[in-house]
Amino acid sequence: MDNITEVLQLFLATENFVAIAIGVIIGVTVGSIPGLTATMAVALALPFTFSMEPVAAILLLVGIYKGGMYGGSITAILIRTPGSPASACTLLDGYPLAQQGEAKKALKMALYSSVIADFISNIALIFFAAYLAKIALNFGAPEFFWLICFSLTIIISLASGSMIKGLIAAFLGILLSLVGLDSVFGSQRLTFGNYNLMDSISFIPLLIGLFAIPEIMEFYRKKVVPHIRAKASGAGVSFVELKRSLKSIVRGSLIGVIIGAIPGTGATAAAFISYSDAKRRSPHPERFGKGEIEGVAASEAGNNGVAGATLIPLLSLGIPGDVITAIILGAFMVHGLTPGPLLFQENLPLIYALFLGIMLSSVILLFVGSAAIRYFSLIADIPKSILFPIVLMFCIYGAYAVNNDTFDVWLMLAFGLMGYVFNRTGIPAAPFLIGFILGPMFEDNLRRSLLIGSNDLSIFVRGPITWFFIALTVGSILLAIYRFMSSRHKTKQSANESEAGT
Repeated sequence: MDNITEVLQLFLATENFVAIAIGVIIGVTVGSIPGLTATMAVALALPFTFSMEPVAAILLLVGIYKGGMYGGSITAILIRTPGSPASACTLLDGYPLAQQGEAKKALKMALYSSVIADFISNIALIFFAAYLAKIALNFGAPEFFWLICFSLTIIISLASGSMIKGLIAAFLGILLSLVGLDSVFGSQRLTFGNYNLMDSISFIPLLIGLFAIPEIMEFYRKKVVPHIRAKASGAGVSFVELKRSLKSIVRGSLIGVIIGAIPGTGATAAAFISYSDAKRRSPHPERFGKGEIEGVAASEAGNNGVAGATLIPLLSLGIPGDVITAIILGAFMVHGLTPGPLLFQENLPLIYALFLGIMLSSVILLFVGSAAIRYFSLIADIPKSILFPIVLMFCIYGAYAVNNDTFDVWLMLAFGLMGYVFNRTGIPAAPFLIGFILGPMFEDNLRRSLLIGSNDLSIFVRGPITWFFIALTVGSILLAIYRFMSSRHKTKQSANESEAGT
């Protein structure tokens, strides 16, 4: 009872409620601006927390984190420009829905999926922190290698239409991820003597260029001035649609929890894996990528399921799950707190006060997100002749703001041209993005495994975790090949029937 009283005294402070609300509002706002990420917002907010109480300070940063995860979906759905890397998957179905006049439906589904996934992730943080952290602690380089191999196999299922084009896109993504300095020998790779590329290709310019610039180029290529209205004031998500997507939301949330509990992975990979899983299980996988509401639900569930789970290794082991939790770790240390097993023994009331605040952040996200939909949905009603110059301005600013370097702007334009070519030739952008994200992790864990095992390949089958991911990888490949062959057979069969009919 003494602990409960102390927890409530720590939590029921006006400063905490204000900090959570302001954090979520800042996160949603910043996350919805292309080029400005939740990571940037948390880093900028950190100095303002030094004079705050520890609970309020950490809840402010957590609120920004959670709001930013959802905020990126708003512009991804409305103008095909993801506000954060993790929202790149959401636009695959969210933007087609907006074009079909169903923007409000997509935004509402993104919000509901985010809140449900965030809530499930918070429950996992509270009840399974020690257990999941223990599992994550057993992951070494070989286990990470096979996890990434399994993640790479989703490029096959994401390559709707042509598996060959999907594999080409993925190969290009992996190839470009190798640009920069070799992590072991320090030699230059694929830089062609340009010192700007020695630090690898910046992700934000690539992301903005790949998804936003092609839309602008396509608009001016057609030389028309359409006014596409997204019907943001129309019908939202029906109970039937939410019920149909609920399984994908729960599965995506659990995928996000598992991936988030493993340090060094991330929300982007969780979103794509969740999306791929929903597509594989769907009775109508051909609808994905063309405006399937379940695709929006799965993507947002995956990336928001990571948010609470990344705090599991941070609080239990003192190991940040991603870049944002590394910044939050700094906030703990500034206030004289050291995350880890001793934190639960020495500051248990503070931990549970944080848990209560984190649970409250899910509720606040629901209200702030609803208000944001009403406000930001006005973007979809702006004529594209006015909107696209504004979007281009944000794209240039977002690309430049990463490193304050004009080279990143040229890089963004180059990837914009690549994205335009992809659109014209039918090459999917999603496998390219997956390859680019996972390429460095794949190489790093492969080389680390070989170094640890002294080039003995048996290290890749050293335990049950590796065998588990090997089985998942092989199963995923076989399933993709089966579906590809089955699709080809059906196409030939329908062609033969049409010829016989004529």
